[in-house]
Formats: sequence, structure tokens, C-alpha cells
Amino acid sequence: MIQTSGVIICLGYILGLLFTAIPWGGVWMLLLGIVGAVFLQRRRLHLQKILSKTKTAPQLSHIPHARVWLIAGVVGFLATLYFPLRVPQVGENDISKFVPPESSNQEQLLIVRGEVISTPRLTRSQRGQFWLEANKLDEVKNDKGPVGLGKGVTGKLYVTVPILQATGLYPGQEVAITGILYKPKPPSNPGAFDFQKYLQQEGAFAGLVGRLVNVLDEEQPQWGWWQVRERIVRSQVKLLGVPAGPLVSAMVLGSKAVDLPYNTRDTFVQAGLAHALAASGFQTSLLLGVILGLTKGFKKSTQITLGSLALILFLCLTGFQPAVLRAVIMGFAALIALGLKRKVKQLGSLLVAATILLLFNPLWIWDLGFQLSFLATLGLIVTVPALTERLQWLPPAIASLIAVPLAAMIWTLPLQLFVFGVVPTYSLLLNIISTPLISVVSIGGIISAVVALIIPDVGSTLAGLLNYPSDWLIKLVEFFSSLPGNSYAVGKIGIWQLLTVYALIILVWVTTWWQKRWWFASFIAFGLVLIPVWYSASTLFRITVLAADDQPVIIVQNQGKVTLINSGDEGTGRFTILPFLQQQGVNQIDWAIASDFQHNGNTNSWLEVMQALPIKFFYDYAPSQENFLISQVIQQSVQKQKGVYQALPVGKTLTTDIIVAQLINQESPILQMQIQGQSWLLVGNIKSTEIRQLIQIGGLPRPQVLWCSGESLKELVKALQPQVAIATSANLDQKTLSEINQDQTKLYFTGKDGAIQWTPQREFEPFIQTTENKTSVL
Repeated sequence: MIQTSGVIICLGYILGLLFTAIPWGGVWMLLLGIVGAVFLQRRRLHLQKILSKTKTAPQLSHIPHARVWLIAGVVGFLATLYFPLRVPQVGENDISKFVPPESSNQEQLLIVRGEVISTPRLTRSQRGQFWLEANKLDEVKNDKGPVGLGKGVTGKLYVTVPILQATGLYPGQEVAITGILYKPKPPSNPGAFDFQKYLQQEGAFAGLVGRLVNVLDEEQPQWGWWQVRERIVRSQVKLLGVPAGPLVSAMVLGSKAVDLPYNTRDTFVQAGLAHALAASGFQTSLLLGVILGLTKGFKKSTQITLGSLALILFLCLTGFQPAVLRAVIMGFAALIALGLKRKVKQLGSLLVAATILLLFNPLWIWDLGFQLSFLATLGLIVTVPALTERLQWLPPAIASLIAVPLAAMIWTLPLQLFVFGVVPTYSLLLNIISTPLISVVSIGGIISAVVALIIPDVGSTLAGLLNYPSDWLIKLVEFFSSLPGNSYAVGKIGIWQLLTVYALIILVWVTTWWQKRWWFASFIAFGLVLIPVWYSASTLFRITVLAADDQPVIIVQNQGKVTLINSGDEGTGRFTILPFLQQQGVNQIDWAIASDFQHNGNTNSWLEVMQALPIKFFYDYAPSQENFLISQVIQQSVQKQKGVYQALPVGKTLTTDIIVAQLINQESPILQMQIQGQSWLLVGNIKSTEIRQLIQIGGLPRPQVLWCSGESLKELVKALQPQVAIATSANLDQKTLSEINQDQTKLYFTGKDGAIQWTPQREFEPFIQTTENKTSVL
């Protein structure tokens, strides 16, 4: 059992790491320690005075000494100093320092030599991806090979290459990769994935788009855990096939150690079963349970030894993931308690596990997987008993099936809303129904994996017995994912909402008064989340021009109603539009306007949007004979969602709640809009001669806001003189930019500034600059 003083000190360290997110966090930790010490000392003196008047000797051992709070404050202060020391820094010869500047117009081919340090995986774009520890850099000129002897470099690289070039690569191999170096950029749109932050967390500051891989080391690969993982995966895939085989392997080893198909992974995540693919406490408990059950008649020392070996083997196979490390440490605590014949203190072992892991790597305090894993485990420890007690009217097995996922959801849902803003609607029901299948598949997968290490064919045969359970699990998840309203976008909550909701959860956990009024706490928590979201949506008016390459993608939010203009290229819907709408709490698009600016229909992008959100009214300005079939597909998808599809020819005016739009040119798309009295003009990629002709015949009205490509920016601004011009990129020399600025037109470039947002109160704001300003405060 951890003494109270130890608990306070451990919490002081963890709190100190969390305080790194606020200015002067270390000073605040010291102040908290001093205030706690003064308050506690006064309380001890007060109780001592009361007890001294009685005949009973003072019993104050349950109250921590004041110096414990001082120590905790000092430990928290030291944690705020320790954290920045462990943040990855760019080395003196880091390869990221040799990335060519963006101003260079030509792509510069480079040859990077180094050691492969991860097993290649398949990306969404069907390219092979792996990590490379770089050691030498050469420059290529005119594709005639390397120039010079090469520069010695250091650093970790995120490498993507054509899938055939990655086939057969393995960790420890020396390779030379010809490709283009780049530096990751911060997210350009609200809600988008922060690739730059992800690489920095992995200790990398540059990426390499490889074209050719030359293997320098043709020797037989040295032994490594990656070979053991491949042996298990191949054995399980042999009879189960894809995706059942990789799914079983992922449920045993974790999705980070297995190349699970993205469509299967996305389906599980969308349905709220992402934890089934993350090797953690569930698999560890099953593993220890099987070992201890099979060795029930053995000596305690034998049980502990076999259990420890199983935990170490499991940890090595999964690749030292934070969630697995936490589960393994708690597993060792259970084995120690077994050896000492004492009941394990789960809460204490969880706190010790957190402290040990954060001492090893303090950066994990901001790792989402680490946070969700510990919150879910905390919920299982402190909330499941209370829920089970309230469900006594049900059979124990059913009560447990309900209590476990419900407790985990209570503790993790606020964090999920803070990060994603989306709730899987059927998650609780699906977890209850799927738990028996997950247990069967996990236990069977563990057994077949162990046997596959010894005799692969027998392990494959055992895995084949999981064909029906794994197939049923996949179909069950796909069924729930296909149900209407399978996820509900609440919108991202603020930090104050997050902290207040967790404060309520903790009060219900530790305070008897709140435990009796848990329903009141739930009511307050729901109100804290839903009322601000509802108020913001019902009063907000905002226009957002998303950074979507050469496509004008615009989202208009008006008091809860949403209009989407264009969907961009393939991938824009999934990675740009949907994340933005989800964090805004949007569950339906009221009006969609498709004006094809690239003459390719953009079917895939529209379908990506419609798979997640229904569209009430869809107006297609581009149903020409060339893309008639594309328009048919979109029309069928809209009507399937019980929406209205309407094809509008050039010159026909469309009126929504606040938008009046008209396509005034079909061959070179030009869309004119009036939005709340403000005139907008979207001009596609057209030639200078066409621009002059349109201006001469008066075909281009003068707007207040102009969107165009960078190539036609100068000519359009000079002719139309808008108040604001938004272009995709700034491929213009400084002289040209100066000339445009002299016309008193305010310029924004989505390639540099990210999304551009307009509200009546703040006018136009670039997303990247606004984000940097907010970050600089911290």
C-alpha cells in the first residue's frame, strides 16, 4: 500500500507536468505546496488542541505532515524544469537543417543514407512508410548521381516511398534513399491533424518523400522482435485472411505493431471500439488470468516467474507502448501482491505506474493514448464497484458487462469531447454486446500467437478456429457504424468545461454528499457541455475559407445552419472539411453548392462528406455531359439520405437563407455570391487572355472579396480592385506583391496563412497567425 505521503508526492510530480501548460507553472506548484502546508499545519494544531482536552491520546497519523506538502510542491516545481529538458531538440547537424528553402522553384533531389529503424507500414495513400536514422546526405544534380562525398548528418526521418520500394525492408538495414526533403508544416485548418507536432513528439523534424531505395546492406537480418511479430501475424493471416487475420493480431499485439487495413481501423474507431485494437489492460488481464489459471496447482514462485515472463514477452512484442507499459507495471504489482499474500491496491499501483512512466518519459503526459488509458483504468477501479452495486437487480454477469464500459466512458468522454468533439452514439451498447466476442478473439489470439512462436502451422490452425468469432465481430461493428446517427458531433469543449466536468466526477467519487446526488452532478455536467455549445451555434455567423490547395472550399455558418461551397479534391472531405465541421458540432449540412473548379467532378470528396453528414439541399452547378455520370452518383447519394438534389444551369440564381449565388461562366468557373450584403467572387484557374476578354465585356463584377489562384491574382486585383483578395499560393515576386499592396487590397494566401475566417466582429483572420498568437500566450 502506498502511504498517504507517497500519494501526495506522486500527485505533485504529475500535477507539475500538467502545469507546464500554463505560464509560471513551477511557481504555481511551489505556492500550492506552501498553501497546502500552512493549511494542513493549522488543521493538525487545531485537532491536537481538541484531542488534548480528552483522555484519549491524539491520533493524527491519518493527516499528512505539513512538510509532505512542501516536498510535493518542490517535486512539482522540479517536474516543470525536468519536462523541457526532455523535449526533443534539433541537433547541430540534424538533417532538418539541410531542407532546401521553400522559395526555390525547383525540387532538389537528395540522397539520404541511414538505418531503417521501424518495420514499413502502408499509408492511406498506398505508400510504404518507415522511420530512418539518417547519417549521410548527398546532393543529386541532373539525375546523374551524388555530387561530393556527402555531409555527415544526424536525426530521425519520416520516410514515405512507393510501396514496391518498401517491400522487404526491415529494421537495422542500411539504405540510401533518393527523394525530396521537407519540413512538416503546422495544420492549415481548424480541427486538422497536426503532423508537425506528431513528428516532434517522435523526435523528428523533417520528412522525406522517397522515389528510389537502394539497399546497402545485403547481409542476413539480425534477430529482432520485429521478426517475432511478423511470425505471429503471418501465422494468423494464413488461414484467417484479411482483414480478420490482421484484426486478431492487432487485438493481441496492438494496432501500432500490426499493419491493420485503414478501413477496418476507421470502422472500429467510428463505432467507439478503438480500445479493442490497443493492446493494454484488457489483454494483460487475460494473459495473466490464463497463466495463473493454468498454473493453479503450482508453487507461488512458479506462478510469479511464468507470469513475469509472459508480461515481459508481451511488452517486447507490443513495442513498449505507454498503455501497455502501464498495464504491465500493474500486472507486476498484482504478481507481487500474490507473492506477499496481500490484496493488491489497484489505485496505488495505477499511481505508481503513472509516476514511473512519466519519470521515464515526461512527454507522455500529453500523449492522448496515455491519458485515455489511465482515465479508463481509473474509471474501472473507482466507478465499476459503485455501478455494479446499483445494478444488483440484474444478473452479475450482465451487470458487469454494463458497468465496465459505462465506467470507462464516464471517465474518458470529457477528454474525447475536448480533443475531438464527437460522441459515438451506440458505443455503450456495442461495447456491451461485443465484449464476449472480444474476449474470445483475444484469448484465442494470445494462445495461437504463443503456439505460432514454436510451431507456426499449428498456431495458424488454432487461429483458423477464430474465423467465425472475428467475422461476427467485424460484421457487428460494421452494422453499428452503418446505422443512421452512428456518431454525434457535440463540438469541442473548452478547457474550463473539461476541468469542471472532471471536478464533478471526482466529487461524486470521493464525497458522500455528491454520491447520493450523482444525478444532479450529471445534470450539471450535461448542462456545462451542451448549453455553451448550443448558444455558440445559435448565435454564430462566420465564413471560413479552408486551405484546400487549388479549390475554393467555403463554409458559411449562420445561427446553426451550414452551407458548404465546393468539396475540394479527393481527401479534402475526410481530412479538411469533416474535422472542421465535427469540432464545430455540425451534424447536418443544410445547403451544398458544387461548382466544379477543376473539371473533375470531385465525386470522391463529396461522397466522403456525405458518408458522415447528411446534406439537406444539394445544388450542382456542373452537371455537363462530360461529368453526367458523376452527377448521377452524387444525386443518388443525396436522395438516399432523403435530401433534395437540383441541377442549376449557368445564369440561374440560387438563394439560401443568407446566400445569393450565381455561376456566370461554365467553361472557366466563376461563381458570384452575395453573403449578408457582402459580394464575393470566386474565379477559377483561367488564362490572362480570358480574364481580359471577360473584363472588356463586363463579365466580371467588382467584388468586395475575391478568391482566385496565385497566377491570376495580379491581373484580377488590378482590374477589380477588391477590398480583400484570397489566393491559394504566393508564387509572386516581392515587386509584384508590393504593386498589389499599393492598390489597398488586403492579401491572404491559404498556402501560407491557412484557413481565412471572417466574422462581423473580427473581420478577416488567418488561422495560422491566430493559432500562433494563442500559443505564444502559453
